Amino acid sequence: MRDDEQYLGESPLYPLSKYVKELRPKLSPDAFKPSKSRLAWIPFHLAVIVMATLAVAGGWVPWFVVPALSLAIGVSFACLTFVAHEALHGGIVRNKRAKYLVGWIGFLPFLVSPRLWMAWHDRVHHANTNLPDDPDMYPSLAKYNANKQVRVFVDLFSLGCRRWRGGLSLILGFTVQHGHQLLGATTKGFLSVRERRLAIAESMLGVTVWATVAVLVGFLPFLFVFVLPLAVGNIIIMSFILTNHSLSPLTKINDPLMTGLSVTSSRFVEWITLRFGFHVEHHLFPAMSSRHAPEVRALVRARWPERYQSMPLVKALGELHRTARVYKDSVTLIDPRTGAEFPTLMPTAAALPVQTELLQPRLEEGHRLQASGHAG
Repeated sequence: MRDDEQYLGESPLYPLSKYVKELRPKLSPDAFKPSKSRLAWIPFHLAVIVMATLAVAGGWVPWFVVPALSLAIGVSFACLTFVAHEALHGGIVRNKRAKYLVGWIGFLPFLVSPRLWMAWHDRVHHANTNLPDDPDMYPSLAKYNANKQVRVFVDLFSLGCRRWRGGLSLILGFTVQHGHQLLGATTKGFLSVRERRLAIAESMLGVTVWATVAVLVGFLPFLFVFVLPLAVGNIIIMSFILTNHSLSPLTKINDPLMTGLSVTSSRFVEWITLRFGFHVEHHLFPAMSSRHAPEVRALVRARWPERYQSMPLVKALGELHRTARVYKDSVTLIDPRTGAEFPTLMPTAAALPVQTELLQPRLEEGHRLQASGHAG
C-alpha cells in the first residue's frame, strides 16, 4: 500500500536529497566554487546609478532623456538584487561579513535587510518550498475565507484572473513583501528579538542613504532617480519571483522539480539577471553560482525529462495573469469571487492533459478540474 504523502496524484514526490545525491557526482568540481568575478557587477551597476543620478539632478541631459535614465537606474537596481541574492547564498563569496556587505549593497534600493533575507528566504523558503510553512506561498481557500486581510491582499493586489490591478503586485511587490516579513519576523520565528532589531537597523541605514539623496537632489529629480526606478526594479524582480512557484502545486515534500518552474528569456536578459530564471536548478543547489545552472539543467533534462518544467518568462507571466492565486487544493487554483478553477502546473508524464490545458491561450471561465488519475 503506497504512502500518499509520497505522491501528488499519480506523480511520485522525491525529496531534494534524492536529486542532489544523483546529480552532484556528475557535476564538475568547479561548479561548487564561488564565482568571485561576479563582484565586478557591483561597481558597474553602482556607476550606472551614480552617473544617471548626476545627469538627472544636474540637468546634463534634455528632459526627454530623463525617463530613459530612470529606466537604466531601475534595471541596475534589479540587477544588484540578483547579485545580492546569489552572494547571500554563498555563490559569490563565502565569508560571512563579505556576504552581508554585498547583500546590503545589492538590496539597498529596496531597503531589504540581508539578515532578514538569509532567514526568510535562504533558510525558511528553501526548506519549505510550496509546503504549508513557505512564507512566499499564496493562501489556501481556508486561509482566504478566514482572514479579511488575506482577502483584501488577494482581491486587490495579486496578479491573476485577468484583473489588471494585479499589476500592483509587480510594481510594489518586492518592497511590500520585505516590509511584511520584517514586521512579522519574530512572531514567525525567522529572527530573535535582537536579530530583528539588527535587521531593522540595516533597513533604516538604507532609509538614511536614500533620504540623504533626496535632500541633495531635490524632490522632482528624486522621483526620477529613485521612485520611478524603484517601480522598474520591482517589476523586473517580481516578474521572476512570481513565476518561480506561483503556478506550481502545493506538496508535502520539498520536491524542487514539482514545486518550481524555470523561465527562459533572451541570452542578454539571462546574462544580466545572472540566470535567476534557472530557478529549479537554483533550488537543487542553492549555494552554487547560477553561472553553472545550464550544466545542472542539462543533467536534469537527461535524467528526469518528464519532470523538469520550464517555459518562456512572458508566457509564464501570461499564465499568472489568467489563472487564480488561491489554492482550493494542492493542484487546483480558484478565484473565490467567481468560482473559476484552474489546474496548477504538473510534470508532463504525470499530468499531460492538465499541462496541455493550462497552456492553452484561453480556459473557459468556471472550468472545474475533474478528479482523475492525472491530477489526484
